[in-house]
Amino acid sequence: MDYMDSGLRYTPKSDKDWDTSVQFLPASDNKKLEKKKGPGKVGAVIGVIIFALVVALMTGLLVWHFHFRKDVRLKRMYSGSMKITNQVFEDAYENSNSSEFKTLAKQVTSQLKSIYSKSPQLAKYYVGSTVQAFSEGSVIAYYLSEFSVPNGQEASVDHAVSTMQTLVEKEQRTLFRPGNSLLVQDVVAAVLDYRLTSNTFNRFFSFSEHTRSNHLGQIQSPGFPDRPYSPNTFLQWRLRADPNHVIKLNFDTMNLEENCKNDFVKIYDSLVAIESHVMEEMCGYYSPSEPLTFLSSGNVMLVTMASNGDKNYPGFRAQVSQIPRGSKGTTCGGQLTGEKGTFSSPNYPDYYPPRTSCQWSIQVPVGKAVKVTFKKFLMTEPGQGNSKDCRKDYVEVNGKKLCGDKPDGTVTETSNTNTMIVVFNSDASYVDRGFNATYEAIDVLDPCPKMFQCRNQQCITTDLRCDGWNDCGDMSDELNCKCNAKDITCKNGLCKPMFWRCDGVDDCGDRTDELNCGGCKSGQIACKNNKCVSEKNRCDGRDDCGDGSDELDCARNTGISCTDLTYRCKNNKCISKVNPECDGTEDCEDGSDEENCDCGRSMFKTSRIVGGQDAEPGEWPWQVSLHVKGHGHVCGASLINERWLVTAAHCVQDDGKTRFNEARTWVANLGMHSQQQTGSPVVKRNLKRIIPHPNYNDFTFDNDIALMELDSPVTYSDYIRPICLPSPQHNFPVGQSVWITGWGAKREGGFAANVLQKAQVRIINSTVCNNLMGGQITSRMTCAGVLIGGVDACQGDSGGPLSSPSGSHMFLAGVVSWGDGCARRNKPGIYTTVTKFRGWIKEKTGV
Repeated sequence: MDYMDSGLRYTPKSDKDWDTSVQFLPASDNKKLEKKKGPGKVGAVIGVIIFALVVALMTGLLVWHFHFRKDVRLKRMYSGSMKITNQVFEDAYENSNSSEFKTLAKQVTSQLKSIYSKSPQLAKYYVGSTVQAFSEGSVIAYYLSEFSVPNGQEASVDHAVSTMQTLVEKEQRTLFRPGNSLLVQDVVAAVLDYRLTSNTFNRFFSFSEHTRSNHLGQIQSPGFPDRPYSPNTFLQWRLRADPNHVIKLNFDTMNLEENCKNDFVKIYDSLVAIESHVMEEMCGYYSPSEPLTFLSSGNVMLVTMASNGDKNYPGFRAQVSQIPRGSKGTTCGGQLTGEKGTFSSPNYPDYYPPRTSCQWSIQVPVGKAVKVTFKKFLMTEPGQGNSKDCRKDYVEVNGKKLCGDKPDGTVTETSNTNTMIVVFNSDASYVDRGFNATYEAIDVLDPCPKMFQCRNQQCITTDLRCDGWNDCGDMSDELNCKCNAKDITCKNGLCKPMFWRCDGVDDCGDRTDELNCGGCKSGQIACKNNKCVSEKNRCDGRDDCGDGSDELDCARNTGISCTDLTYRCKNNKCISKVNPECDGTEDCEDGSDEENCDCGRSMFKTSRIVGGQDAEPGEWPWQVSLHVKGHGHVCGASLINERWLVTAAHCVQDDGKTRFNEARTWVANLGMHSQQQTGSPVVKRNLKRIIPHPNYNDFTFDNDIALMELDSPVTYSDYIRPICLPSPQHNFPVGQSVWITGWGAKREGGFAANVLQKAQVRIINSTVCNNLMGGQITSRMTCAGVLIGGVDACQGDSGGPLSSPSGSHMFLAGVVSWGDGCARRNKPGIYTTVTKFRGWIKEKTGV
């Protein structure tokens, strides 16, 4: 039986099995129905024929409805495992062709049939079972069972299979069981992932690997790395380790299609694809710096891979080894003593193993209390999110369960005595990175000396209290505040920075900061030129605003008049859609809105960094570090094609000592993550020429933009790619979240960062910003402020990018220009607005 077959299963009954409840109506007395004068014999014959046809049609419909329609069957596969306690594992059980394997497999399938017979719901649909493998412990059997399930009954059969353990207990209590019957327990069963039974597969491969001590094995997708994996293919690798060992699986390459519905790799803590034992599902392209190391709970593991017919990629490669149970990474817990220390989940920072439980007992000196701070906390399962009841994996402290993803350092727990118990627990399905924590002894009466204690026990400096930023992570530092005159006093008691007033975003949570902003009345819409018009005028084909903004993003997309706000296609026709570039839909008749879209994307799967500000290698591949030869990093820049960079004009102004305006002064470092990097993937290029904007004003920083041409084109890689340039009409709305990146100082007056930093900021209303910055903002400047509170965000380097997400691409919204200090609170950064210079950039570079 090939469990990879799928599709509808039709088993219509024979004629003798037709539903006997469907009967013809008895004939009526036709004499009573006769008319005095009829249409004659011809009319009577026609009437009889018509009546017979109607009866035949109704009969056919009834037979189809009550017989064939209800008997549409679906082939439904279930995978499972059971522990056989009255058998001892033999090496021959590893070989499915051995007589020992076949004998025990026959017993298992016979017993499965007996177990299913205890459920009327399962017995009538059961087709058969096959044993896939055996492993130690005493003997664990892994099987697949096939059922032919009527359409619409799938859920009830799924539920019946989920109660297999109860059925087993019922079967084991049967009085007249054969003497050689298997004694089974720990039965697990679930419906097989439908993607593993796709009827599009035309290739099936199965491999086995039994690793040994001091041996490093390898598995990889067929053809890797010379050619992409094959389409419409299913593969599986059954991995085994020696008894009392666990399997260590380490991926050094994972490069699949982005959509897991198409191509994916799934890892199971089992030898068959049991969904309740799946450890992880992966697709997309992972950075080599991303740790992808897994440990099994026992001595077996299954790796599966499936592909569809489109977009095949290089695939994967992984090393397989075994480590003794009880070695580092497989254990956790114990006694922790002293004033302070650290501890972490097993195998951290790699994935912790499933079915693991451990306990730490922390003891500090008498008279002190224990404070635990989780520096990293990543314990999320698909579908669980930040579930408060923590029904899956969790850490328990002081009787409180913690799970989900938490911002770095924001989860703290404090004891009332000098002892604390911390428990870690992972269930059988899905694993994560886990946690890294510190503990310290604190004064019970003064846990935060000269600092503010948050409700979550975190300590912050007192000057962060009531400053409008969520420094604690639980908003407790912003409650019960008395706002000063420079802040917004929200009706709910919060204080918010004044530059968030009237920016179109509800920062207070009760819209206090958006009141009395001179907006339009109810029933009106605001035009881009601040004019108010009736909502009825929206998309009516007339320019009621005067700037055409009431006719943007209308269903009537083509054939409209061109304005300063409409997107102009290459054929000079305009469309009303806002920001149509590279959104995956051809809106222009000539398709020009989807041209040159190999930009603004990291090749790697987006990493999950919660609260941290270090960028991942390859996350911002258009970021460039500009070095003055012999002196190191000075400014940032953005790559816009193989030859050209965009930076700030003030970076290339002579200061009397250094000729910053000369190309020979600079070297551009592309693909850089750390300033200490020298080799691959960093590529160095000298400059051919520098073109500062001719109207740059070094006093006001107006027109602060410059272009740099590399002396030779750069080859794109995973770490070097261009950012998308916006059209002149591209809209970056107020309140939109954007990203700044650079190696600038993490704090004002501090040293430059060694590792590339990232921070999320928000575009701020230009009128508000102009008031805040003393009237220094021109129409060619964009203001953006730090959006995430409680993070030491870096405003980035001069000349670096302000990256704005749009769909799956990033667009260059601005160039870091100037600001009032670096990362100074309540002071937005000022960026050169790239859309204002789009024509100049194209004129000089052709991009």
